[in-house]
Amino acid sequence: MPRVESRSKKACCLVSEVLEEAGLDRKKARQLRRQVLEGLILLCQWQLERMNDERPAPEGRKGRRVSVE
Repeated sequence: MPRVESRSKKACCLVSEVLEEAGLDRKKARQLRRQVLEGLILLCQWQLERMNDERPAPEGRKGRRVSVE
């Protein structure tokens, strides 16, 4: 049985081919990955700041009220 070309290639090579077909070279993929990670960092920092700024809920209340109409 003849070997299919894609089976003999390494996974990293296949990923590179898919990225190239999508118009993303290694440099662009790295830039996008960096942007996503920086965005996650900013989101986490923002959430931490919100947690630090929040005042504790009043004694009888455990969270925000949600009105359902």
